[in-house]
Amino acid sequence: MNKREFLKSAAAVSSFALLPNAAWAFQKGKKLRTAHIGVGNMGAEDLSAISSHNAVDVVALCDVDSVNLSKAHKLHPGARVFFDYRTMLNEMGDEIDAVIVSTPDHTHAPASLMAMEMNKPVYCQKPLTHYVDESRKMMKVAKEKNLVTQMGIQVHSFYDYRLATLLIQSGIIGKVHTVHAWSPKSWGYNGEEPQGEDPVPDQLDWNLWLGTSKERPYKEGYYHPGNWRKVMDYGCGTLGDMGVHIFDTPYNALNLDVPLTIKNDCRKSNGFGFPENNTVTYEFPGTEFTTKNLKWVWYDGPGMPPKHEDLILPGGKTSGGKQDKDGSVKDKISLDAGMAGAGELPSQGAMFIGKKGRLLLPHFMQLPQKIVKGKYVDISKEIAEVSKANNLGEPIRNYDSEGPKHYHQFVDACLGKGQTTAPFSYAGRLTETILLGVIAGRFPNKTLHYNAETAKFTEEEANQFLGGDYRDF
Repeated sequence: MNKREFLKSAAAVSSFALLPNAAWAFQKGKKLRTAHIGVGNMGAEDLSAISSHNAVDVVALCDVDSVNLSKAHKLHPGARVFFDYRTMLNEMGDEIDAVIVSTPDHTHAPASLMAMEMNKPVYCQKPLTHYVDESRKMMKVAKEKNLVTQMGIQVHSFYDYRLATLLIQSGIIGKVHTVHAWSPKSWGYNGEEPQGEDPVPDQLDWNLWLGTSKERPYKEGYYHPGNWRKVMDYGCGTLGDMGVHIFDTPYNALNLDVPLTIKNDCRKSNGFGFPENNTVTYEFPGTEFTTKNLKWVWYDGPGMPPKHEDLILPGGKTSGGKQDKDGSVKDKISLDAGMAGAGELPSQGAMFIGKKGRLLLPHFMQLPQKIVKGKYVDISKEIAEVSKANNLGEPIRNYDSEGPKHYHQFVDACLGKGQTTAPFSYAGRLTETILLGVIAGRFPNKTLHYNAETAKFTEEEANQFLGGDYRDF
């Protein structure tokens, strides 16, 4: 179905959505009226999770691909449909209570900020933004307008991650001096920028897909729908995809801010695709849970993590478990909780190194494990105590039931019931840290020095990548 055919059929089905404002005002207070920008792939997951809350009424759907839009509209036939989020927000501003942004990374900030300037609470997928200056602006607007916000790092609300945070802060391994984190996924592309141009599919509005990014001819298989994460103009590589999830718990547990220095050991930048392998080393200022300074090393790409004495487990193995050879998998697959074998590192995870031992945190839905002098230490008593003291309940190993909790937390906060745990005040700092590592990939093996107060690098040549020019579209 092409765009014109879809809009014609959708208008007939959703004619009741054109009720006067008075009718919508009657509903306000009973249900949260949500508008969804991006409803394909992860956007479809977000739509499903948000709408599973019994106090939600989906009133608007927006996507640049009519196939995605058609599938979503079949599930929510009463919602109005749009290709352009600007048109949706301008036409339905008073009929929308909250906005969910699930687009490619380069559109996160433009769409979110437009909604926020209209005083709408926003749930935005990770990473929060494509540029550092966008993260700073979103934090500023959210604070000034006192908006409910949440970044889409759904495992943030899972039992094991909450447990690990509390264990680290209880001092289970003493003050932490080093963190290793890794993912073997490869949202990178070492090839050359494609030449030529392919016909734009009938269902896709390519201009709207590009949004504020620079104009570029469409090439089949390189951008929409699945490989944009590999491209500098649209995504943030593996660091921006998996790094946000895996950084989250150590970053939160150690109460970190942005780093002092960043270095990325990777191939020379080609100006188009991210490196397929990255080793990013951060140095953070110390906190109450760390030593004077904290060293953090991130590894991504095939074969990662490398052999390292800090990653040797009881049993002697250092290499990860299952390796992901397909960088084009869907986001939900990127959350695969693959169980590692005995003595084997999980394929994705983090290792805290403290003065009293190490804590291994697999990604995800697996209990953290303490290691001291090459042997596992039973921490079942500590886990029970922390869980009871903080009402964590029992671990539930079911993504389908646990996944929506992070989304429902946002809905409840919008309705005045509790607060979100990944608001933009936190998510912006986490995303800024991630993006600094992405920028360092443009200056391989060079240590960059960053000033948190000014949000600038000492190395002037790197500052141009903290923001970008927006195209009028």
